[in-house]
Amino acid sequence: MTDELNYRDYLELASLLSLQKPRTAESTAQASSVLSEQFFIIAHQASELWLKQIIADLEAVIDAFTTSDDTSNAEWIADLLQRAGELMRVLHTQLTALDRLPLRDFARFRQFLGTASGAQSEQFHRLARLVGHGKHDGPLYESFAAWVTRSGSTVPELARQGVEAGVHYRIIEALLDFGNGYWRWQVSHVSVITKVMGNQAGTAGTSGAEYLLSRCTLPFAELRELRSQVHVGLTVATS
Repeated sequence: MTDELNYRDYLELASLLSLQKPRTAESTAQASSVLSEQFFIIAHQASELWLKQIIADLEAVIDAFTTSDDTSNAEWIADLLQRAGELMRVLHTQLTALDRLPLRDFARFRQFLGTASGAQSEQFHRLARLVGHGKHDGPLYESFAAWVTRSGSTVPELARQGVEAGVHYRIIEALLDFGNGYWRWQVSHVSVITKVMGNQAGTAGTSGAEYLLSRCTLPFAELRELRSQVHVGLTVATS
């Protein structure tokens, strides 16, 4: 008879909790530097795990938009987008927590990073491709617009209908909410970097904060423009 699965084994905690290996622990660094490096590692590892879930949810949404021509999965799509939006808030909170990284400790263990940099995160770039950059929409919005068209409507029409668009309205709101969270996460990254690094170059040879700032984008430009048009229309109607 096999042992009943427990919490520790189900989550592979022995493996998970062994993955934090501060390089400063192998040197004569002060205890505060070791703890700060562990904090730095955990924050980034946790971010990668949440990025894995966000990407999986968004790719499931894209697949649903691409493979269906009706609204049978619309509620599920809205739920996935809302969850992705909540997880962007989690990522944002983790970045703001990095404000508690003492500058002196970071300066001490930064030498052990080599060329390691968040700019090398494959998931960071994968998410950026899904979302798009600036006015260039990624697969997430493109598949949504195509899905709406195949269902016999248009995105501008749904935007004008507002809450009367039903689940389509929930999806639009969820996309905008996710986009706002994505923007806040990027801007917070710039804020943290400037606090702990100032204007220094990034460890991977990037321009540091300047590089991150150049990649900040507020996605779904069409939805925001349509929101502006609806706002103007309502203002005229009530004046």
